[in-house]
Amino acid sequence: MVSEVQAKSRKRHRVRRFFGRVLVVVVAVVLVFVVGTYVWSWRDGRKAEMTTSGPYTGDLESLERRPLPRWFADAKFGVMIHWGLYSVPGYAPKGTTFNKLLETQYGDAMTHNPYAEDYANAMKDPDSPTAVFHREHYGDAAYSDFTEEFDAGLKRWDPDEWAAQFKAAGAAYVVVTAKYADGYSMWPTAVRNPHAPDFHAKRDLMGELATAVRKQGLKFGVYYSGGVDWTFQPKVVKTLGDYAYLPYGAEYRQYAIDQVHELIQRYKPDILWNDISWPTGSKRLYALMADYYNTVPEGVVDDRWSTSSFSRQVLGRQPFRWGFDQVMKGVFQLPSAADSVSTPADVPHSDFRTPEYADFDTIQSKFWQQDRGIGGSFGYNREETEADYAKVPELIDALASGAANNGALLLNLGPSGGEGEIVPGQLSRLKGVGSWLRTNQEAMTGTRPWTRSTATTTAGDKVVFTTKGNNLYAVVLGNPKGDITIKSLTLHGTTTHQGRPVPLTVANGNTTLKAAADGTYAPVYKIADGV
Repeated sequence: MVSEVQAKSRKRHRVRRFFGRVLVVVVAVVLVFVVGTYVWSWRDGRKAEMTTSGPYTGDLESLERRPLPRWFADAKFGVMIHWGLYSVPGYAPKGTTFNKLLETQYGDAMTHNPYAEDYANAMKDPDSPTAVFHREHYGDAAYSDFTEEFDAGLKRWDPDEWAAQFKAAGAAYVVVTAKYADGYSMWPTAVRNPHAPDFHAKRDLMGELATAVRKQGLKFGVYYSGGVDWTFQPKVVKTLGDYAYLPYGAEYRQYAIDQVHELIQRYKPDILWNDISWPTGSKRLYALMADYYNTVPEGVVDDRWSTSSFSRQVLGRQPFRWGFDQVMKGVFQLPSAADSVSTPADVPHSDFRTPEYADFDTIQSKFWQQDRGIGGSFGYNREETEADYAKVPELIDALASGAANNGALLLNLGPSGGEGEIVPGQLSRLKGVGSWLRTNQEAMTGTRPWTRSTATTTAGDKVVFTTKGNNLYAVVLGNPKGDITIKSLTLHGTTTHQGRPVPLTVANGNTTLKAAADGTYAPVYKIADGV
């Protein structure tokens, strides 16, 4: 008969043996990841090569020494254009946001989201609203069949008209989708897509728009979906795990490198705006960025260049991706967790941050740019109406608040069809922002943040501040009438509104602008020598 002491001893031995085995497994897994990470990075890094010579080399230290070009810091307003084959059907369900779907419908958030530009993916899910719409209107037609209608519409597209509208709106630059996640290249690329060899424009849409935009004195930028290309990954993307971690092989990595090099050489884009992530490791990316800076010395890159790695390849495997999705499904039940998706994490090198439909409410040390649509979709969505579009005051707020916090506004338009019609509701918003900018350009373009970005009036209106030289500009984000009293702030200097003198008085720590406002939205007050 086993004594109690012997039983306890055997139990302790089994426990030690169990934890010993667990430790061995953990060590083995860690070792696999360490070795796998090193080998993957080494193999990918061996392919890093530059095609240019110049002041920048393919290492992080070289890239980080580069200052932000002044033209970009001066420019507070730009226009983004999501335009492609998805502009033909122009459909997505509306009534919710992607962030809300992550909380309530995580399992198919990517096929039920309000982004019409995701049509090519959403139509693959037979239960999605997009698939239902597609069956009703196009039967079993393939997504690529939209090429014919898109090309027919191009006969009526006028890039000079676009450029003139953007100029009139006060935009300093334009960023257009050269290749979205649907994989359709909007220029006659010479880089062969092995899965869709002819899936590109025959007409040089990028070249024509670049010429038109630059003729108006604006900067020209290209958007490239580096992290996602559904021609290389035909599986339906339903979850965040699918979107971020479906595996892309060496073939796509080289394709993306070659296409971006081609865009750089052909169009010398002033802005290289990548989206989602980047399919290579960091060495190949830094070589590409150095080539870009050597080719376009005043160019800028955004922050959506999170590089690939061994761990990302592992997460691309179904069991691990399933585990990731289970964790994220729980995480997004936490308060405000889904909102974090709107602001990408910063990467080792970028020239500016890109919060989406979001902003920073304090002065940032690094320049940033809010990118947002006028409605809930970036691509044209026929379901959206005037009621779904942001009001002009909301867009003015985003512009002025961005400038006050060391940022800018990139406002997206979704033109319809190949003809590229900017729908009336969106055009009216663009014109509204332009009208305000024509009157108040001095308070935006070329300005920098003040020592503080905001204050409040006794009427409850928010006031934001910018500076240029010794001048301080106060923008009242409301429709004030008569006197304006700014609480808990003492200002001094000669004050004007649209060139007319405005008496300024200080009492009890507050500043009052006497009889200054006539009810116009977002009046601007210039305080000379107010800095």
